[in-house]
Amino acid sequence: MSNVIDKIEKEQLKDDVTSFDVGDTVKVHCRVVEGGKERVQIFAGIVIATKGASLNKAFTVRKISHGEGVERTFPLHTPRIAKIEVVSRGKVRRARLHYLRDRVGKSATTVKVRKDA
Repeated sequence: MSNVIDKIEKEQLKDDVTSFDVGDTVKVHCRVVEGGKERVQIFAGIVIATKGASLNKAFTVRKISHGEGVERTFPLHTPRIAKIEVVSRGKVRRARLHYLRDRVGKSATTVKVRKDA
């Protein structure tokens, strides 16, 4: 039984997933369907958390839009994501960056940059 489930999950996995980590600044290109038309919308921000494994893997991206914090959680292997573009690699010491929610201004949108990247 689990053999069949594993086979189906492997078919659903995306092959061209860009590797990124918590603290990285990314641009997520999302496919949006409006009426009969489809377009790509970019959501750019800092990855503050990842959760799940294999097919159920998801990540949360946070950005500041017009002075208000906006967070969006994306499933990693969904066909709605066209591509993920890593803008900069961040150097962080936490697995989840929920402390950024309390910050205001420039400190809410910046993370130290990794030198090896």
